[in-house]
Amino acid sequence: MNVPASTTVSRTGGQVLVDSLRIHGVDTAFCVPGESFLAAIDAFYERQEVMQLVVCRQEGGAAHMAEAYGKLTGRPGVCFVTRGPGATNASIGIHTARQDSTPLIVFVGQVARDCFGREAWQEIDYRHMFGHIAKWVEQIDDPRRIPEFISRAFHIAMSGRPGPVVLALPEDMLAEQVVVADAPAYRLAQAAPSAQAMAELTAMLMRAERPLVLLGGGGWTAEASTQVATFAQAFQLPVACAFRRQDLIDNCHDRYIGEAGLGMDPKLAKRIVDSDLVLAIGPRLGETTTNGYALFDVPRPRQRLIHVHADAEELGRVYQAELVINSGMEPFATQLAQLPAPADCRWSSWAEDARSDYLRNLEPTPMPGDLNLAEAVKYLRDTLPADSIITNGAGNYTLWVQRFYQYRGIRTQLAPTSGTMGYGVPAAIAAKLCHPERTVVCFAGDGCFLMNGQEMATAVQYGLNVIFIVVNNAMYGSIRMHQERHYPGRVCATDLHNPDFVTLASAYGAASERVERTEDFAAAFERARTAGRPALIELCISQDAISPRTTLTALRAQAQK
Repeated sequence: MNVPASTTVSRTGGQVLVDSLRIHGVDTAFCVPGESFLAAIDAFYERQEVMQLVVCRQEGGAAHMAEAYGKLTGRPGVCFVTRGPGATNASIGIHTARQDSTPLIVFVGQVARDCFGREAWQEIDYRHMFGHIAKWVEQIDDPRRIPEFISRAFHIAMSGRPGPVVLALPEDMLAEQVVVADAPAYRLAQAAPSAQAMAELTAMLMRAERPLVLLGGGGWTAEASTQVATFAQAFQLPVACAFRRQDLIDNCHDRYIGEAGLGMDPKLAKRIVDSDLVLAIGPRLGETTTNGYALFDVPRPRQRLIHVHADAEELGRVYQAELVINSGMEPFATQLAQLPAPADCRWSSWAEDARSDYLRNLEPTPMPGDLNLAEAVKYLRDTLPADSIITNGAGNYTLWVQRFYQYRGIRTQLAPTSGTMGYGVPAAIAAKLCHPERTVVCFAGDGCFLMNGQEMATAVQYGLNVIFIVVNNAMYGSIRMHQERHYPGRVCATDLHNPDFVTLASAYGAASERVERTEDFAAAFERARTAGRPALIELCISQDAISPRTTLTALRAQAQK
């Protein structure tokens, strides 16, 4: 960590900014360069030995890389974008960070201070633009206040429910010379459970017959994950994870019972409904995790609910829990792991049945066409190192990954709870930057890939040997599924005419090949692993294979009855 600069040294606003980021622990930032923050880019030039500025192809990709970096490190990801179009492109990553509770700081170049209010070139009032989706939005008009604003940005991004912060940077402010002292690095403050709350939790648990633990949300650490797993083992409790939070516990742990999210096992959904006590640690209990708010009655669930969340404002927002605990994940998990285990757990058979249901759900199912995606995912499940990182965006192809892969621990899954398309490619690039020693595999549908596929150029430029798996069914699959359910046979606006993905990847400088049969996948994947450069595998699947549980033909027939 750098020592704060002397108050006698004159620096540009850009230099003060970059020095402040370094003090707060930033070693990597993502950007698409713009003239509105050239002074900041110049300041990065002086810090190249200790800070990497990763150049991306589009601001949406840059923002998602920074968001994924924040997920992986538990510290705010940092992104720089230019004013106007750059900021609007980056808004998708800000929204993802908001819904996924990810710490993120986005710096937006702004017009010069003497041009404000004239609708100058690309001028936008970012307080209005981002006021609803960011935790805090502000503009730094005085370079002497940069250390103050940066300190506050880090504290807000990390406090309570983590989330995004946006700071606008007037172009002339960054070039102005000032003498100012730096602020020290931020310090994280978290709420912790009271002894009374833990006593009430224990008493409620001891009265339960069919308890269930539900993990989710942000702010988790490896230590918290381990302690919750220890608690679940000692108390023989079944543990489910919220939508796209499957890596909060090792899926091979004998108490893990599956994911509560889109495409969840109907048996798991019924088990949540039938439980008499749900200990929800971290999740907001949003729409996807609660199956459209159907698993719990609003506002008072039929199950006894203990809701633990880092942000007091999330407690009681939708559901009135019998016991609410405002606590960070690590302080709560520490207390949880210290609870004395009961001599006899009357719900042990309940937990074992739930685990058996999960294991049965892992078995690959038949699929129309020559390529079975479930078998391909199973191959990865059986052969990838335990610390491999799997990323994906949005679309029905993700249902196979969520169901048939097993995440082996925290920081092995990067997927947006916001359901944004185009996330998997930039997230995988950020993951490989953060952990070059680990295997990183990105799943993307054909539509999903084309939203940020240009970032393959970033992967090639930085030598990031990600394996990109493009699941090609020549359509927007999830929308076609809903279309066939509600308007059977009236196909419109969901077909895609795609480029040759193999040739496209080769043009970027990546290894690439096409797989059309299940039996060819394993060899193709191993060639990708040893290619020594980024690699793309195109999987051609039947359009009829719309999900692991049904087909388009079956959906259309059912809707037409």
